[in-house]
Amino acid sequence: MASVSELIAQKAALERQIVEAQREARAEAIARVRSLMSEHGLTPADLSNRSTSAKRAGAGSKVAAKYRDSATGNTWSGRGLQPKWLKAAIAQGRALGDFVI
Repeated sequence: MASVSELIAQKAALERQIVEAQREARAEAIARVRSLMSEHGLTPADLSNRSTSAKRAGAGSKVAAKYRDSATGNTWSGRGLQPKWLKAAIAQGRALGDFVI
């Protein structure tokens, strides 16, 4: 059985080999990407997808409220789960239409 110091040395050698293999794989990948870009006449600017980023910019934006409780001022846009205040009011017999802005 190998001693602890021998095992530590083997571990260090393996870690160096892993780092070198990762460096080589990355360099090969970069070379392939550059080759493909050159072959198809692409630039780094061509890689940005503006239509996707424009869609993301609009995602998560605020929506105007459609329902309001005049007594408390609570509002809800009509998207997502109904808020607790609205569920409670409907359970008490009020209609959703009573809260339309």
